[in-house]
Amino acid sequence: MPGETPTRINKYLSELGFCSRREADKLIDAGRITINGAVPEMGTKVTTADEIRVDGKLVVQEKDKPVYLIFNKPVGIVCTTDTRVEKDNIIDFINYPTRIFPVGRLDKASEGLIFLTNDGDIVNKILRARNNHDKEYIVEVDKPVTESFVKRMSDGLPILDTITRKCEVEQLGKNRFKIVLTQGLNRQIRRMCEYLGYEVTRLKRVRIMNIHLDVAVGKYRQFTPAELAELNRLLEGSSKTYLDQQGEASAQKGFIPSGPRRRRKE
Repeated sequence: MPGETPTRINKYLSELGFCSRREADKLIDAGRITINGAVPEMGTKVTTADEIRVDGKLVVQEKDKPVYLIFNKPVGIVCTTDTRVEKDNIIDFINYPTRIFPVGRLDKASEGLIFLTNDGDIVNKILRARNNHDKEYIVEVDKPVTESFVKRMSDGLPILDTITRKCEVEQLGKNRFKIVLTQGLNRQIRRMCEYLGYEVTRLKRVRIMNIHLDVAVGKYRQFTPAELAELNRLLEGSSKTYLDQQGEASAQKGFIPSGPRRRRKE
């Protein structure tokens, strides 16, 4: 359209609710996107006048009603939208009538709360956050939890070439504890437990920020208007970009990414 400001293709697809920016980058990297018949480079900008196809199918610029789901992911389900590669994927499992995608990840061996949406804007807000938002987990381990274990877990442990942030840890039973994280390192809780000689036997996420898990395993529900309003309020200060956040995490490990990178498998 005349006077329209071009937008990066990953942002464009995200704002349409087609997929997240990260998923769009993966599609571009795999050569599965075309713009006006040509395979684009990363960062190519588009407008509504461009013909954009994914796997040969035209991306229709329809605005579906926003969907915000709270899902209790079972063990064994993978948080990916690539239904061609992973048969036990979250999208096929839910089988929602419109296109949605997960916000963040919960590894295959873990269960519990994860968000799904078609709103690329809220995904970007969450990914843009400084990773300060609370995520609460209930964890079971193979040995008795001790006072020393609780203290060392809460004080921070050396994993992945960094020291984990101080966090809230509370013993709930002989082999069971609660932990509230404000960061999301790869398989963080499992690695922390392994460092102390423990093995996680069950890991369940029960809260993200203001949203508490209250549906049965394998079931989902819509956010309430109050939950969505409060989530947006909590995300108002999210000014840091996702790539900035990745760069900061990478700097802790001694390198800086030169561009979009593939998501590590958890």
